[in-house]
Amino acid sequence: MRPDRVAINHLGTPSHFRAAVSAAALIGVTVCCAIVQACALRLRLSLARRLPWVWHRICCALLAIDVRPIGSPLSEGPVLYVCNHASYLDVSVLGTLLDGRFVAKAEVARWPIIGALSALQGTIFVDRKAQGARIQADDLRLALRTGASLVLFPEGTSSDGNRVLPFKSTLFAAADAIVDGIEVRVQPVTIAYTRPRGLPMERRMRPYFAWYGDMTLVSHLWTCLGLGGAGVDVIFHQPARLSQFASRKELAQHCNTQVARGLSDALSGRAGTAQAPEAVAIGALRVPLPSWPGFGLLETEHEM
Repeated sequence: MRPDRVAINHLGTPSHFRAAVSAAALIGVTVCCAIVQACALRLRLSLARRLPWVWHRICCALLAIDVRPIGSPLSEGPVLYVCNHASYLDVSVLGTLLDGRFVAKAEVARWPIIGALSALQGTIFVDRKAQGARIQADDLRLALRTGASLVLFPEGTSSDGNRVLPFKSTLFAAADAIVDGIEVRVQPVTIAYTRPRGLPMERRMRPYFAWYGDMTLVSHLWTCLGLGGAGVDVIFHQPARLSQFASRKELAQHCNTQVARGLSDALSGRAGTAQAPEAVAIGALRVPLPSWPGFGLLETEHEM
């Protein structure tokens, strides 16, 4: 049985009325923001630097996504954030918290509507084929050297939300970028869907929020809109530098281990205590508005 057709449990049946109202609002907001963003970019207005953050906040509100950051994202200098990937929802979740440009595969730029939205919001498109790895790393280094932080999903595909897949190390090569004489930092980030409607997240509930396998985007999103949302823990781990490791593969493995441990802690309810010294609530979050558009497409086998 497909994951998005698992029998509804105590979350109840998705409300088609709620889904329809939320979908209409989401489409309306997206169209308006896209038009304003295009004008702001053309006129070089500072609004273009803030609007994507606003859009992500509105998306999370319409989807009833309650984001709980645990720990703090680095706020000084360009940073390479590396995150696990469970859903298209990850983009808006991270977009509310991080000042960074997402990285997507080159094909996404040619997709109708999605490609245009991505370009409007500062996405960096890369060819993930091995023969182009050096060129892609150079492009990411250039972005880092110009002061932009990057958000990368190094699994290369989405998971079921219960585990973290191995990280591909190719694009970690960009972590050797030097900015103002200092090597850029790499910060592992864990995303965990943990509280549907404020309830404990059971394993069988996660397919309603994780998007993977042969799930279709429209039906999955409709179910998410109709269910009434969930809580998401975003755990920011201690940063590292490439020079601390013998190779980019060792750095990738280190980040993978940190992210996997964070996911295990979050799913077992230990994340809040494990990161308590730096934990903050979303209402008290003090994060500067993104200096670069924060929206990007997910690096999966079946992105939006």
